[in-house]
Amino acid sequence: MLVTRYRPRGVAKADETWDEWDPALGPSVELHAAAYGKGVLAIPWPTYRVLYLREMRLRKDRVAALAERVMGGETLTLLCSSACERESRCHRSLLKELIEVDVARR
Repeated sequence: MLVTRYRPRGVAKADETWDEWDPALGPSVELHAAAYGKGVLAIPWPTYRVLYLREMRLRKDRVAALAERVMGGETLTLLCSSACERESRCHRSLLKELIEVDVARR
């Protein structure tokens, strides 16, 4: 599942490796721009983390739906097309934690 705001450039539809795309699970346009320094210095990871988690609170229904799928035995692979150099510093790792917390609560 691609979980980015934008589709990757230069990838033809025939070459896509994902079955689904949910741009709402990626950072907002504003947060993405702030994180990747569009015209300014990029915000630090701790700030990004707080802001992304705040955005995901507004999308907890989507996170819950993914948790339901995991509980049903489905394996989810979260993909990102942005310039994340390390998975541990990517919104995918934060989204994974949110899904795991939701699963553990049930």
